[in-house]
Amino acid sequence: MTFLDGWLILDGHDRAVAALAEGAQPVCMVLCRVPDEPDWRRTADELTEAHEQRMSRPAEYPTRQRATLERGFGEALSALPYDARTGSCPLTGGLATWDDLAADVMLQFPRD
Repeated sequence: MTFLDGWLILDGHDRAVAALAEGAQPVCMVLCRVPDEPDWRRTADELTEAHEQRMSRPAEYPTRQRATLERGFGEALSALPYDARTGSCPLTGGLATWDDLAADVMLQFPRD
C-alpha cells in the first residue's frame, strides 16, 4: 500500500507471526498491477519456460544447486516491473458510512 509506505497482510496474520517467532521468513504473495500486461506476461512466461526446462533435468543439478535455481527464478520474477501505486476512491457517505461499516466488522471479529 503506497500510502502506508509498506505491505498490508490481507490474510494469514497468525501464520506470519508464527513464522517470524520461529526465525523464518513468512511465505507471502504480492498482488499488484503490472504496467504493460502483455509484455510483462510474455517475459514472465519466457522466464518460467526456461526455468521449467532446467528443472526437468534433475540429474544435471544436485539438490543444493536446484534450490539456488529456484531462489533465482523467484528473484527474477519479483524483479519484473510493476505498478507500485495503489488506487483509492472516496466512500459514498463519507466518514459516517465508514464508521457504520467498521462497527459491523468489529461485531463479526471482536478480537481484532
